[in-house]
Amino acid sequence: MRKEKLKIGIYELTGCAGDALLIVDCEEDLINIFQAADIEAFLMAKSDNRDGELDVALVEGSVSTEKEKEELLDIRKRAKAVVAIGNCACVGGIQAAFLDKKEWEKNFKKVYGNHKFSHAKPIQSKPIDAYVKVDHYLPGCPIGKEQFLATFARVLAGNPPDLYRFPVCVECKWNENDCLLNKDILCLGPLTLAGCGSICINHNLPCVGCWGPTEEANWTSEYHLLLEKGYDIEAIKKRMANYSGTRIAEFFEQFRKEKK
Repeated sequence: MRKEKLKIGIYELTGCAGDALLIVDCEEDLINIFQAADIEAFLMAKSDNRDGELDVALVEGSVSTEKEKEELLDIRKRAKAVVAIGNCACVGGIQAAFLDKKEWEKNFKKVYGNHKFSHAKPIQSKPIDAYVKVDHYLPGCPIGKEQFLATFARVLAGNPPDLYRFPVCVECKWNENDCLLNKDILCLGPLTLAGCGSICINHNLPCVGCWGPTEEANWTSEYHLLLEKGYDIEAIKKRMANYSGTRIAEFFEQFRKEKK
């Protein structure tokens, strides 16, 4: 008996659409993806999109408007499983860093004044798990091709993504790189999820954290290490914030409270 194909939806919220573009850039593999599953919705790749029941929804981007919030809630209602793809969906992205509610309102008013929005009401950017249950996470900025294809194959087979849980530093050891932190270079390898093969450090460039924060990250240790190496607090915050979204906002919140 022929097994029925899973119904998949791929959606984009606020972000650069880099994750959806990467899926399109799978080229030959994209044909296999469309043959292996029924792609019900994928705005970047097809025009006959449908809003029916789904087995799996892949969602990229953070929630930045009331309209996106409603769209996400609808997706969650229709999907058996939701996968957050990319750092914006997983942790909010750079647009979600450092901003508590009051700071967001202050900065928003500074840019837009008292302008009234008729299309969609803006809200403070947050990762999608701020509003719905997320079953699996696939971080990256953007996600990697091999990472996506492996995850997609596992999801089709009913299995969760099998991602590394350790930091880029482990891959650096495998590749026999010298530690850039020992050279007083601001490197985020200890805080960043492995999977990229430590490609930047292989070329003597510091890790900037584009694969998102690892669960095993020791933020406090890295923060104080960089302070000892002479970096000022703002430089550290800005570098850490690039790809860490709400994670970094939550981390630095403890220092703000300590000062009070």
